[in-house]
Amino acid sequence: MSEVIVVTSGKGGVGKTTVTANIGCGLAMLGHKVVLVDADTGLRNLDVVLGMENRIVFDLTDVIEEKCRLRQALIKDRRFEELFMLPTAQTKDKSAVTAKDMQNICAQLREHFDYVIIDCPAGIEQGFQSAVAGAEKAIVVTVPEVAAVRDADRVVGLLEAKAEIHDPKLIINRLRVQMVQRGDMMTLEDMHDILGLELLGVIPDDERVVVATNRGEPVVTDEDSISGRAFRHIVRRMLGEPVPLMNFDHREGFLSRLRKIMGLG
Repeated sequence: MSEVIVVTSGKGGVGKTTVTANIGCGLAMLGHKVVLVDADTGLRNLDVVLGMENRIVFDLTDVIEEKCRLRQALIKDRRFEELFMLPTAQTKDKSAVTAKDMQNICAQLREHFDYVIIDCPAGIEQGFQSAVAGAEKAIVVTVPEVAAVRDADRVVGLLEAKAEIHDPKLIINRLRVQMVQRGDMMTLEDMHDILGLELLGVIPDDERVVVATNRGEPVVTDEDSISGRAFRHIVRRMLGEPVPLMNFDHREGFLSRLRKIMGLG
């Protein structure tokens, strides 16, 4: 049974596209057939993160306007046999793709893929509403900042009210353990209390993510990167494996609290 998952946040700049790309690559690495859909019409970036920006011929809006068939707009990843991307237009606005359009596209894609993962645009306006329309599950991405968590909380409410997507999962991105210890960054407990979501995983702040993104090479493939390992663990949790939480901090108190939130302690 295929799954259609939207990756969203509310606030821009928290790493949705990076999360989408790395989760997709991680699932493909394990043999699952995956298509990543860029729903951020006018501001697409998924192609850059995947290193496919020079290979786009047709896009999502071309399919909708019947200028091409769906399979013609799909781009196959050269690294992973089972990974594809459906880009969107860079020169049109978000009104070019309606909720009904996304429902139709996702219905077609799920006939051919195990996972359809949608990179949702920031905000809660039409772009968001269209992106979530074809999904049945959601992953909410936030960083440990008050504004980002507040916007994520707003999105959680809209997912349930507008799209009837219940029980979204949470990924916390760019965690800086030392700042949390000093009290300069929101704790995991703070975010859990506000959002009340099941924690799918935590991505530590890691300069290798920036390097990999600039090269169009998702960090999930980097065996030496702590963030790459964190993404691989997230993928395995998505598949139902009880993966132990990575220890970002050797102090027992911090790890114990983190394990409790994850439901692994």
